[in-house]
Amino acid sequence: MSVNTTTLRAANGPVRRRSVGSWLLPLYVTAAFIVLLIPIVYTLVFSFNDANRSNISWNGFTLDNWQNVCAQPDVCIAFGNSLLVGAVSTLLATTLGTAIAIALVRYRFRARTVISLLLFLPMATPEIVMGAGLASQFLTMGVSKGLGTIIVAHTMFCLSFVVVTVRARVLSLDPALEEAGRDLYGSPTAVFWRVTFPLLLPGIIAAALLSFSLSFDDFIITYFNAGTVQTFPVYIYVAAQRGIPPQANVIASAVFLLAIAATLVFQVGAARRAQRRR
Repeated sequence: MSVNTTTLRAANGPVRRRSVGSWLLPLYVTAAFIVLLIPIVYTLVFSFNDANRSNISWNGFTLDNWQNVCAQPDVCIAFGNSLLVGAVSTLLATTLGTAIAIALVRYRFRARTVISLLLFLPMATPEIVMGAGLASQFLTMGVSKGLGTIIVAHTMFCLSFVVVTVRARVLSLDPALEEAGRDLYGSPTAVFWRVTFPLLLPGIIAAALLSFSLSFDDFIITYFNAGTVQTFPVYIYVAAQRGIPPQANVIASAVFLLAIAATLVFQVGAARRAQRRR
């Protein structure tokens, strides 16, 4: 009997046994993916809800919410505030952060190590600490809260992320390229704009995108320093107590789809560039 079994196994090849991990891991990944997508799918579906007074329950399909996004003026005002705050704070944080990153890498001065260490503190500090601290400072200084205080708070919050991102790019630059520019009698300004800045640009763009995304969806720091001004996350938080209007779901869905489209375009472009290099 043993001889026949051995002969049969040799004829059919080795018997493959499926381990628990071979089906448990895909099941876990699928379940986690579904859980992550549930809020996004809910937001997208209820952007088409025919909501008269409440958007909590499904009342029917309609395209009116997408065709009349500003039917709820407060939604568009809050969204515009978020775009304005994100753009201005990103511009300030990127400009200041790039200059600080270059100074920390290229120049030696006192307390450089301490400053490099302190730059990580805002990233490690809970947002509620920074938000409450800035709110107390504005109150002590007698500064009225509004768009200006939000922009200042977001710039300070995003500055550390910009410095860390651009600093890594500066460290990766080959100094020989700038030396070659100087050997060709290029002035320091010309070398910076024609050699250094183009090489730093990918890192600067990445830092700016990170800064804008952090500013756009920030709630805690904004809530402490906004006063009567509402950004989009603050408006959603307040409106959630009585039901989020479908126009807010439209804007949230549009932002999500736009981010997905931008990611796909970037990935396809990167894949094509990599294919050309081969």
